[in-house]
Amino acid sequence: MKRMIVRTITLRSFTLIVVLGAAWQALAQDAKAPYLSMAPLDQYLIADRNAEIALARSAAPESISRDAEVLVLGRHGYETAVKGKNGFVCVVERGWMSPFDGDFAVNFWNPKLRGPVCFNPPAARSILPMTYKRTEMVLAGQSKAQIIDGIKTFMKRELPPLEPGAMSYMMSKEQYLTDEGHHHWMAHLMFYTPLMDGAVWGADLPKSPVMLSPQFSGAPEPIDVFMVPAGWWSDGTPDPHGVM
Repeated sequence: MKRMIVRTITLRSFTLIVVLGAAWQALAQDAKAPYLSMAPLDQYLIADRNAEIALARSAAPESISRDAEVLVLGRHGYETAVKGKNGFVCVVERGWMSPFDGDFAVNFWNPKLRGPVCFNPPAARSILPMTYKRTEMVLAGQSKAQIIDGIKTFMKRELPPLEPGAMSYMMSKEQYLTDEGHHHWMAHLMFYTPLMDGAVWGADLPKSPVMLSPQFSGAPEPIDVFMVPAGWWSDGTPDPHGVM
């Protein structure tokens, strides 16, 4: 009789372990599941307008960002929160500025992403319009496929030509660019060019600090983005992640 009781308890305990293990696996899989569609808009917005202004400015050294125009995201698109004096524009980009396909596409609808970036004047005129356009279509409730089609039309009719010298700063300690690994990744500069062979820049070669970003790459925007680690954050403190 005692053996039967012990056997029953053992069997039930084993069953409980199996059930809990399966539940834990399911939770783990859910946690890793990609963001398949847009979350409620409020999850992408930053309730404190001043906090978003400060986050946008943190993309570049204070000597640049203090006189830059600053944008914040509202329910109908980006709005000018601070008028600038030096031609730079600082903004916090959201996940939908990620690639449409590939490994980084998982972040497209991620509501946690915050990408503070400060565009220099040439980039503000010729790269920032793509941020405006994507955001406009996202807030209109369009799907990825519709957004891609809309960008192709935009490129033919309205997209300004890429200006030489277009670049931006992404040196914020508070940037959140992925759920995986280093959430803040590294402080870096971005240089925008027409589509070209990355070897021209020595991108992604051993010991080279230059990386070719998958952000646009002609899919569909006709732009390549070369990234170079800055080595320090916008407040001047060292960024160990940027050491090659």
